[in-house]
This record gives sequence, structure tokens and C-alpha cells, in this order.
Amino acid sequence: MNDKLINIHNYICEVRGRRVMLDSDLAMLYGVETRALKQAVRRNIERFPSDFMFELSLEEADSLLKISRSQIVTLKQGKNTKYKPFAFTEQGVAMLSSVLHSEVAIKVNIAIMRAFIQVREALTLSKSVSAEINELRAKVDLLAMQQEENLEAVNDLSEDVRKDIDNLYVAIGELALKLDDKKATPRSRIGFK
Repeated sequence: MNDKLINIHNYICEVRGRRVMLDSDLAMLYGVETRALKQAVRRNIERFPSDFMFELSLEEADSLLKISRSQIVTLKQGKNTKYKPFAFTEQGVAMLSSVLHSEVAIKVNIAIMRAFIQVREALTLSKSVSAEINELRAKVDLLAMQQEENLEAVNDLSEDVRKDIDNLYVAIGELALKLDDKKATPRSRIGFK
């Protein structure tokens, strides 16, 4: 396989909420002209329903150009696009193998299907990791809330203990006064008179 196939996942982009590949990228990978690829698709248009392939608006094509994907449209940036590019979903790319009859097309299609699977697996893994991170955040938030509640309880307990200690000091002080009063008053003698 040639070097173009190594980074196929770089040619997969998201348009209208779908992961797609554009006609010019596919033509480059298949080693055919974009015009020839589009002609083959138009001759077999019944094989490409809207969930397999759709035509980009000129605005969408221009916005993709601004994302520095110069290989998307063969015309130079800044000029009006003469033809709207086709965007092929994973199913549309699979259908291309039935339209383009060459050994290269078969090998490229296999590589593209594997790239779509890798992208899907990466997104699934990313979502799984995000879910785990969100779960960990929730646990950390819960622990922080419990710690705050524990600190408040300790503060309340400390306040209660401080009040109890203050009460003890007051009671000890009162006892000391009573003791001093008793020492000051003469005691009657104990014993026989």
C-alpha cells in the first residue's frame, strides 16, 4: 500500500453531524480524477441515497477550506467553486467499490473501512473515558461535600465542647468561691464539749 493510505483517518471529517470523506480525497486515494469519480457516481446515482452520499453547499465547502484542508476542493481558495463536492458516508464509501472496478479501489476501500472503524473506536473510547472522568468528578464532588459536612460537624462539636469547658470553668470558679467562703467562716469544733 502506498503512503497515502497510511493516514486515511486524516481525510475523515465531520459535516452535518456525520463522518464523511470528500470526493477529491477519495479520488486522490483511488488514483483517479475527481471528475471521473463523480461521473461514475452520477451514472450509478441510485446506489447512493442521501444517507450514503450528499452534495455539500458552497458555504460548507468554503468553511472546510478555511480549516486548512486544501485537498478538499481542487480549485484554489478564494475562487468560486465550480462544482459542489460530494461527501460520502462510510456506507457510501463502501458502495464506491461496486462503482469503481479496479484492484486499487478494492484495496483502498478496505483501508478506508478500517479507518472508519478506527475513528469510531477512538470516539467510543473517548466517550467512555469522558464518562469515567465525569463519574470520578461526581465522586470527588461528593467527597468534598461530605468533607465539608464533616468539618461543619467538627466545628459544631468544637463549639459545644468549648461551651461545656466554659461551663466547667464557671462551675469550678463557683466551687472555689464557696470553698473560700467556707474557709473564711469559722468552723465549729467537732468533738466533746
